[in-house]
Amino acid sequence: MADRVHPRDSPPPTVEAASNPSQEAPLKPAPPMPENPVPPPPGTYVIQVPKDQIYRHPPPENARRYQNYTRRKARRSFCCRCLCWTLGLIALLIVLLAVAAGILYLVFRPKAPKYSVDDVAIRGFNLTSSSTISPEFDVTVRARNPNDKIGIYYQKASSVKVYYSDINLCNGVLPTFYQPSNNVTIFQKALKGSKILLTSAVNSALVAEQKQGKVPLRLNLKAPVKIKVGAVKTWTITVKVKCDVTVDKLTAQSKIVDKDCDYCVKLW
Repeated sequence: MADRVHPRDSPPPTVEAASNPSQEAPLKPAPPMPENPVPPPPGTYVIQVPKDQIYRHPPPENARRYQNYTRRKARRSFCCRCLCWTLGLIALLIVLLAVAAGILYLVFRPKAPKYSVDDVAIRGFNLTSSSTISPEFDVTVRARNPNDKIGIYYQKASSVKVYYSDINLCNGVLPTFYQPSNNVTIFQKALKGSKILLTSAVNSALVAEQKQGKVPLRLNLKAPVKIKVGAVKTWTITVKVKCDVTVDKLTAQSKIVDKDCDYCVKLW
């Protein structure tokens, strides 16, 4: 029988082995495996990639896609910065305009002009006939500017209209003039209508209201104006005035029984 050879501890490396690195070094023992290794969940794969094979840049086949993504990201960032700057400038402009408007209000203390109808003389009404009528109204309007440092320029393209129950009876225009501060201007305008046919119902209503001494009329006034603040004139602003006027009769000697005027301003 062959002799049995029992393993012994490896002898220490000799000087010759240490001086010759081409010889294989003794292998280190593998670390012990855990007694109860935890298996990965079912359907899960664990891939181990060596560290030196991990790329910090995309591979050539994905380089174009990466460049397009980078460009889109830079363009999106630029657009966001532009939008933020634009919104910031708009907000700053609004704040500056509000501050300027507040300062102008405190300096000039603007007040709304006042309008009223002082007198109405009526001619041309013949309610005993069924033919057309051509009424004429002589209207006296009072315009008051209560401001201390603001003047008003009354421009062309104005209009004055008189209505009865939505029927336009006559029309006219206002004069063009400048009204200084703290001024009251009274002007009389002749308004004329032509060939207006009243229905029998309207005619009967006018006759009944004259007997009662209360004929309701409505005067609509529209005037484009420019406001003078110091040495500066504003753009054209439209002033609209609506006056509900009640007269006792439709003659030249008519008197105003009741009146109420309201106005609104259209800035643009």
